[in-house]
Amino acid sequence: MTTLRTCKNGHDYYKSSDCPTCPICEAEREIESDFLSKIGAPARRALERNDITSLQRLSEYAESDILKLHGVGPSTIPKLRMALEKFGLSFKK
Repeated sequence: MTTLRTCKNGHDYYKSSDCPTCPICEAEREIESDFLSKIGAPARRALERNDITSLQRLSEYAESDILKLHGVGPSTIPKLRMALEKFGLSFKK
């Protein structure tokens, strides 16, 4: 069941889950890092919540650590791996 909600910025939106994220605010939000723009919003938010906003910081983690973050699924890992490889980096072994 979807419910009508209003975010702190006054946007009205419908959500069926208990996720408090306003889709209008999310679409307007600037993405801090280019590699984050290539992945889905749940995975991006999971990385940002854990202060992983640069490829250098991402390279400090193993793939298995990133997969443990709520919002990151298996389809995200190849995109992150490609972004790391582009700059000569890799996940921690």
